[in-house]
Parts: sequence; structure tokens; C-alpha cells
Amino acid sequence: MKTATSPAIPVQALKDLDRLFKAAIAQSNGGISPISLLRAMSDWILNLAESPGAQARLALDGKFLFDQWIAESLLSLKPVVSNASTRVSAHEGEYPSLALSAAIANDTRFSSPTWHQFPWSMLAAGNKALEIWWQEATALDGMEPHSKEQMRFYAKQTVDMMSPCNWLLSNPEALQRAAETSGTSLLAGLINARNEWSRKHGLLPPNEAENDLGPGKALATTLGQVVMRNELIELVQYQPSTAQVRLNPVLIIPSCIMKFYILDLSPANSMVRWLVAQGHTVYMVSWRNPSHDDALLDMDDYVRLGVLSPMTHVHAATQEPVHLAGYCLGGTFASIAAAALAAQTQSFDAGGPQMASLTLMAAETDFSEPGEMSVLIDQAQVEQLEALTAAQGFLSGQQMAASFQFLHSRELIWSQRTHLVLMGEPAFSNDLMTWNADVTRLPAVMHSEYLRHMYLNNDLAEGRYTFEGQLISLHAIRVPVFVIGTEKDHVSPWRSVFKIHQLVPTPITFVLTSGGHNAGIVSEPGHTGRHYQMHCTDTSIDQPSPDQWMNSAAKHAGSWWPAWSDWLVASGSQTLIEARVPFKDPELGPAPGRFVMVRYQD
Repeated sequence: MKTATSPAIPVQALKDLDRLFKAAIAQSNGGISPISLLRAMSDWILNLAESPGAQARLALDGKFLFDQWIAESLLSLKPVVSNASTRVSAHEGEYPSLALSAAIANDTRFSSPTWHQFPWSMLAAGNKALEIWWQEATALDGMEPHSKEQMRFYAKQTVDMMSPCNWLLSNPEALQRAAETSGTSLLAGLINARNEWSRKHGLLPPNEAENDLGPGKALATTLGQVVMRNELIELVQYQPSTAQVRLNPVLIIPSCIMKFYILDLSPANSMVRWLVAQGHTVYMVSWRNPSHDDALLDMDDYVRLGVLSPMTHVHAATQEPVHLAGYCLGGTFASIAAAALAAQTQSFDAGGPQMASLTLMAAETDFSEPGEMSVLIDQAQVEQLEALTAAQGFLSGQQMAASFQFLHSRELIWSQRTHLVLMGEPAFSNDLMTWNADVTRLPAVMHSEYLRHMYLNNDLAEGRYTFEGQLISLHAIRVPVFVIGTEKDHVSPWRSVFKIHQLVPTPITFVLTSGGHNAGIVSEPGHTGRHYQMHCTDTSIDQPSPDQWMNSAAKHAGSWWPAWSDWLVASGSQTLIEARVPFKDPELGPAPGRFVMVRYQD
């Protein structure tokens, strides 16, 4: 029988051509898959076409919003504007969010009184009406959940792009600023735009000094030594600041998507400096920023070299069980390592490192509901990203940052553009912004495996994940677990992080803290406005839902750091010993080490 493919056809070469073509598309459109987008659009169009009732409802919604827009515009012509509550029509009971005056009042982009004057009020009201209509229009019955989510997201992105705030001639605040400054604000805006272009292309803007907030200057200044280095990480041990320390050391695994000094920013908000001051021996992993030559590094490499190897070093150096803590993707790696140790893998037998506890900071282990990130992740999206990373050997930090900015374009793109370019305001920089701009890469194979095993297949939560060829399960973990979720986390939504309760049969202390993915974790004592809830769930009772947990968890003012430190002490030995001073090796050097300094202009 003849084969379907002739031996004369260069199959692999044609597959390579497909991959190069997909990579070129990804480069040109910011990584957004046109296939994924067209599938969502066709799902919406077909469901709308066969739903005359939905068509009629959307037409009526459109007429209602148009009438409100006209009414709002006419009211703005009056010298005295009526109170917003007097303008709500009889439709408010059915559509409580459709009073445009209320919608505008709740939008910080239109907070200036100028936006409530004619003709600018017409532009603001029109944009809000369009936003409200599209949110209704994309929620059609019969659509696939992913398509519905995508259509709602892309519609919102389009309407946000069309906002009158974003354009000079339709932004009264920018025009007023230009008039007051005789046009110098526009000149300053052009200079800001040029400087931003220079930074994105790896150039230092003219007449701008190099940032003095870098690691080893004003950031990442906690004293310590690099005590271990392998091909993927450096391990930093911090200098003790107390005469005695707790018996069990703390090993922190930050995310490889970020530089480690998010947890060692300025001295006032450095987590490691604070932990050291509480008498903990603290070790921190610093990931190497990979190059094109590291394209074949995979998830196993990151768990083995980035978690288990430094953990083995810490256990050998202290001869005590280790408090293992992971942040974001570092927490996912830490949970895999904990499950691998519990299963006693071939690489790490019963003589391997011992754990005292496991802490997961804003880290997901169940990816079935990953929040906003799911909009940009499906089979077509992953295949296009794989083509892009295969061509480059890595996913660049700029490409990752662009994805996060795209998810929140209103705040991270358009709002910043308005202030910097249209208003001509000076660029603001602080320690967190400096760190955020210090981006890192992800190797091609590891990135592909992460997306497929976690986001697409949810293998870790569903018991299908293998480490170094052996099936592992989070159900094997028996040490106490401390988990932190943050209220405004768009990367690791706290309800997704909370799913750890269904996966680990051990007491779990869960903390829900104010702030987002970064600010909620970097939440030092004394930071005003901070609060958190905390509750420990025992394995002997039914596991609560997130809402049940919120209703029962105690509320506290302030930082969650002291509660975590107390928990670490309670989860290990109460013994105090003479402070452990890190060994100084000239070949390894002092903290913050060499790997954190590696940057690429891409």
C-alpha cells in the first residue's frame, strides 16, 4: 500500500517553513494568533446570526444608550448640571450600569470637571455607551466560553483605544495644558516619546544619566554572599543581623520571569532584610537570564537546578529541614519539587534534602481558572508562540512585558501615553518600576512546556505531571503549607491560588492580602492601608469554597509578613543557635551576584 506522503517530499523542510511563517506573523502582531481571534469572531457572528431575539435586544440596548447619550449631551449644555441621580431612566432597574453619568463618574479617565462640559461630555459619554453596549453584545448564549471571553476582551481593548483621552484634539485636559504652557507641554511630550522609543530599543536617551536605582546600587543591597552557582542559578546566603538565628533556614525561589530583587528592593521594603532581622537564616535563588544557547532547557532543568539543587546545598550546609518558599512561577516550581521529594524520585532518594514547610506566594498549582491570562492562551496561541520562541531560542522579556501591558492597556499603555506624551509630564520612577523594567527571558522549550502542561492541560493539578520521567502528585505533600493570595492579582487570581486546598492533604494556612501580584507580596510592616485575612484549614474538615473561607477568615490590619514569620517559627524548631555567617568565596563573590546583572537589549 502506498504511503500518504511521497518520500520525495521534504516534509521536515515544509514544517520548518510553516514554523517560520508563524514566527513572522507573531513578530508582526505582538504574538496574537489571528486564528484564535478569527475563531472567536466567527463564533460570535454565527451565534448572533441565528439569534433574532438577541439581535432585537442589542438593537433596543443600542437605542436606549443612544437616547441616554443625547440626553447627557443636552444636559451638559446647561450652566447648572443636574445631580446624576435625577437622570436615571426607568431602564436603570433592568440595566443598573447604563446611567452614563454614573459610568463616567466612576471612570478615573474622566475625573476632571472639563469632561462634564460640552462638547467633551459628548465624547466621554459616547465612549462609555460604546463600552457598555459591547459588553452586552459579546455575552451571547451558545458561544464557547473561551470565545465569549476573548470577544469581550478584544472589544474592551478596541473601545479603550478609541477613548477621547488618548488623542490630543479630543482631550480637553491636554489642550488646556498646551494653552497654559504655550505649547511647551507638547514639546516635552515629544521628548518623552523619543526617550521611550530609545529605551525600548536598548538605548540610553540623550542627556539622561544611567539609572542609579539598579541592583547593587540602591536596590538589592542586603548584605550576603553567593554560596553556590550552577549553569542556571546563583544561591545567595544573607548576612545575619542578629546574634542568634532560628534553627530552620528559609530558602526562597522567586519566579524566573522576574529578577529576584523584587524581594530585596529598597532597604525599607526588602522582604529578605526584614526576615533576616527577625532571626531567620535566609537563602535566595537568583536565576540566570538565558541566551539563545539555552533554548533546550526544560521544566525538569528548572526544578532540578533551580529548586532541588540549592535546597540540597542549604540542607547540607545547615543540617536542618528547610522552609521552602516560592513566589509566582517559583512557587509552582517549589510545589513540583515538594511533590518530587515526597515521592522520593530516582534523582533524589531518601537521603535528599528535607523540608520543614512549604510557602507559596501568589503561585498557582491548579490552572483551570487562571483569570485574564486565559484570554491569550489556547492551542493556536501556544503554537504561534512556540514558532516564535523556536526561531529566537527564547521568549524575550520585552515580549512578555508586552503581553501583560496588552492585558491592561488602559492603565499600562494609554494612561501612561496620555500623561507622558499628551500632557508632557515627566516620567516617574521608583524602585518597583525600576525592577519591573529589568526584564528577563524564558527558554523556548521550558516556556512551551509551561504553557502546555499548566495552562492548556492542567497536568499538575490533575495528577498527570511527570518529573524526570516519574509521575508525581501534590497529594503526596505532607509538610505544613502557607499560601498567600492577593486581592487584585491579575496574574495569579487568588481564587485560582486557593484551589491548593483541593490538592494538598495537609493543614493549609491561607492569607488573602490587599494589593496586586507584586504590591500585595511586597507589603512591609508600616505600609499604610495594608490589611489581610488569614485562616488555617484542617484536613479533618470539608474544604471550604473561596466565599466560605472569606466569611470565616479573621481580618487583620497591617502587613502579613509578621504572621508568616510566626508561622515559620511554629512550623519548625523553636531552638535558637549562633548566627550562621555565609562563607566568602572570591570566585563566587558577594550579593547580589553576577547573574542578576545580565541584561539583553531585545
